[in-house]
Amino acid sequence: MTDLATLKERLVQAETALHLLVTGGQRQSVDVGVDGRVTYTAANVGELRSYIAGLQNTIARLDGSSRRGPLYLEV
Repeated sequence: MTDLATLKERLVQAETALHLLVTGGQRQSVDVGVDGRVTYTAANVGELRSYIAGLQNTIARLDGSSRRGPLYLEV
């Protein structure tokens, strides 16, 4: 399993990428660990949000805290 510091670093990268996408960025690449990098666009921003939620949940579990995150629904 990936260490907590690395997960937190990935979360910051992913949240920054999401911010840039929703404020008009064309595409953003995020380091996802063993699988390399994933490029997100406005078309798959839902996948980026899911990745962020997964990171937040994993970090909360490793920190020993509980986290009830947002639920994102695609319409």
